[in-house]
Amino acid sequence: MKLSGESVVLRPVEKQDEETLHRIVREPEVAKWWGTPEDFDDMLAIVVDGEVAGAIQYEEEDDPDYRHASIDIFLGSRHHGRGLGTDAVRTLASWLIDERGHHRLTIDPAAVNAAAIRSYTKVGFKPVGVMRQYERDPISDEWRDGLLMDLIASEFIRSHS
Repeated sequence: MKLSGESVVLRPVEKQDEETLHRIVREPEVAKWWGTPEDFDDMLAIVVDGEVAGAIQYEEEDDPDYRHASIDIFLGSRHHGRGLGTDAVRTLASWLIDERGHHRLTIDPAAVNAAAIRSYTKVGFKPVGVMRQYERDPISDEWRDGLLMDLIASEFIRSHS
């Protein structure tokens, strides 16, 4: 699978990408939101100008009464603030809706991660509610709140912001 966005390409993580991805998740600006994944098997590499800039993953709920998909993403700090995360999320959301047939997607950033929330809002995700003490902070080990956001396929913003 290879998905092309405006500035990013999403493709399966290859063995040679793993060292780069481990380095990225240890960057202070990334590590404060992400723990260290055990492996990258269920992720897609985010490639920008031929370089691995981060990773994005999705999970699908296949129960027909609850069918939906969720997304999670990280980008190296030197790629922050350039719209690349927005492009990657929009690209994967398009595929999940158009090709996989999902009517609803979710994403759940830390409630204090304002940059991520702005990015997901540009794609069309809307806040649903705060999940109190939702996830363990990978640095302080304390519980922090998460913001549940969802995107309904009929409201999906495919145009570029």
